[in-house]
Amino acid sequence: MTDKFPTIWNTGSFDKFFIGTDQLHKTLRQTADLVANTAISNYPPYNIKKVEDNKYVIEMAVAGFGKQDIEMTLEQNKLVIKGQTKSNTEDNTYIFKGIADRGFARQFTLADNVVIDNAQLINGMLKVWLDHVIPESQKPKKIDIQDAHEEKASKKSKTLLTE
Repeated sequence: MTDKFPTIWNTGSFDKFFIGTDQLHKTLRQTADLVANTAISNYPPYNIKKVEDNKYVIEMAVAGFGKQDIEMTLEQNKLVIKGQTKSNTEDNTYIFKGIADRGFARQFTLADNVVIDNAQLINGMLKVWLDHVIPESQKPKKIDIQDAHEEKASKKSKTLLTE
């Protein structure tokens, strides 16, 4: 395999800036390799929209599929959406057939703190609502910087009060 991204993947240039992001680096590499080495189907078309801060929606055009024809699974941060119709082409004689009734499978990798709120099928559009939940432990925090002179003075005052 010829590496298409030598400056990013083959060097340790990320290492000095990103500590503990080995899994993210691995996922990015796998995704880049998948895109570079395989023909990814464009069917069915989809959008990913940011609707609010930390809220997103995946919109997928699934005209001709009922909710009984679509299966969604989430396993190890991978959202897989599959569709399969029950084709009855033997019953009908088509003069022209331009509407595809083929099955599909789409896969999305979600971050650890992204949860699926719900999924809706509205007018041929499958909408999967996502919420990026940021735990308190991961929210930005302000860290106070103390002056070394203030710290010594506060220690002296504490020892005088205890004596």
